Amino acid sequence: MNLTTYVNNLGREFATLAESGGDEARALVERLTGPLESAIRMTLLEALAAAADEITRDLAPGSVELRLRGRDPSFVVAAAPAEPQAPRTGDTTDAEPAFAEDGPVARINVRLPEQLKAAVEEAAAREGRSVNAWLVRAAAAGVQRADRDQAPPAATRRGQQHFTGWVS
Repeated sequence: MNLTTYVNNLGREFATLAESGGDEARALVERLTGPLESAIRMTLLEALAAAADEITRDLAPGSVELRLRGRDPSFVVAAAPAEPQAPRTGDTTDAEPAFAEDGPVARINVRLPEQLKAAVEEAAAREGRSVNAWLVRAAAAGVQRADRDQAPPAATRRGQQHFTGWVS
């Protein structure tokens, strides 16, 4: 993704706004446009990273990464690993295959803030699941993600490198 187009468009918007302010405003915008470019670029990168994080939360256990190559960001999407669906036994919990459906069932009470409860109900309805089934799936995905995050990284082949973070 080339951010230069977006940065240049914003610079043109500043110039258009400055036209209505007269010569002093135009001169000020011309002096500030160059130094502002890096701040604008960094702000766009932060917005893209926040979007990738938000999408990753919705895709769990899949993920979206924002990678920077030179000055250009790119997205890498890792789909959730395909898991075979276990046959349904008439139980309405719709537990993920990683956890046995025919095992003992435990009951817990959970207190959620009203807004979170409403969001969970909406998410479950979008997926055509019961709230219980949606919560079981979300908990299973969270446990699997935590296990995956704690696993030691696999050895990389010679010549492959992966860097994560910000450079300023």
